[in-house]
Amino acid sequence: MSKEAIILAGGLGTRLRSAVPELPKCMAPVAGKPFLFYVINALRMQGVEKFIFSLGYKHEVIEEWLHDHFGTLAYQVVIEEEPLGTGGAIKYACSKATEATVVVTNGDTLFKAQLDPLRALHAERGAACSLTLRPMENFDRYGVVETDASGAVTSFREKQQYEKGNINGGLYLLNVAQFLAHDFPDKFSFEKDYLEKYCGQLPFFALPDAAYFIDIGIPEDFNRAQEELALKPLDLSAIDQSWTLFLDRDGVINIDKPGSYIFHPDEFIFLEGLPEGFKKLKQKFGRCIVVTNQRGTGRGLMTEATLHTIHDKMKSAITAAGGLIDAVYYSTAVDNHFPTRKPNPGMALQAAKDVPGIDIAKSVMVGNNISDMKFGRNAGMFTVFVKTTIPDVKLPHPDIDLCYNNLDEFIKALPA
Repeated sequence: MSKEAIILAGGLGTRLRSAVPELPKCMAPVAGKPFLFYVINALRMQGVEKFIFSLGYKHEVIEEWLHDHFGTLAYQVVIEEEPLGTGGAIKYACSKATEATVVVTNGDTLFKAQLDPLRALHAERGAACSLTLRPMENFDRYGVVETDASGAVTSFREKQQYEKGNINGGLYLLNVAQFLAHDFPDKFSFEKDYLEKYCGQLPFFALPDAAYFIDIGIPEDFNRAQEELALKPLDLSAIDQSWTLFLDRDGVINIDKPGSYIFHPDEFIFLEGLPEGFKKLKQKFGRCIVVTNQRGTGRGLMTEATLHTIHDKMKSAITAAGGLIDAVYYSTAVDNHFPTRKPNPGMALQAAKDVPGIDIAKSVMVGNNISDMKFGRNAGMFTVFVKTTIPDVKLPHPDIDLCYNNLDEFIKALPA
């Protein structure tokens, strides 16, 4: 499974310069966040855990932002001293890759395609490169990719007016060793000098996917992205059984022990209004998932068996009160870069795979730490902050939609 991605973010962005002067294109602000934020998190929610950023123009701006806002992301950067073209940039980044197959995409394009079917095709066919195609109608900005019945790429057609067709969505799976085995120069075009040149000679395969796609390379689409990627306000009256509630544990469900851990079931004490409040949560939400960092277990301060005993006590009391916890996910990771440790969204990804009916866009994360809020944002959820641990948090806050003193207050705010 390809868990490593190369993001090409070294372009000058000249076509977008009128709308976003003095910034690398991928750093263009969209709905309050750099566009690259959405690209990174869309890939993380497809199982990508490691990143290589290929940078050039104003690379220091991107590096500073990654350091400040993605401190727990497992990543490295490569910097072009001069523009190398898409092929040269990918070649340079591939020299740093640690996986046999990497995802490749552009920092100014967001394509929320499903990677698992492409991974399966890539492995089954022994592909050198696999492409995700985006079906489109009435366009002239892109060329068309044609495939046969097996999914093999047969041709790349030039840009012109098309009534409909499948375009190259710029999202690839690439066999690193096979790609680096070619005697490419340092500077070349991935599209012209690799895909088009070797089409019919190398095993290139492709799958169409009608998922959300936007390329902010021109001002019109950059402006469109502002509305389409903006997170709408959280309307509690809109919540119904199609929604999912994600909850942190310590300080949200039970009394926290700041600077320490809940070591035994006897130390697990419900906060005010709980577990009785879970009856209403069951009536309002279709699913309720607990996601909790448990570094103490990873440090050997308690066993996983003890942790399960604590969770059994929690679930039993909630069930007896008329509520329901559908699943509990915990991360024992000590390393902050581990993909399941919040604020990294790995537990949300696992829950979405395991629990039927979860729609991340119709999910709410309730937590008492900013890392919980960033977890929610990284996964694409709404967020609710409870002030049990940090009472001085105030709105507006970029990672918080609503704020309450505790979970009981949030429950009472839900319409009957």
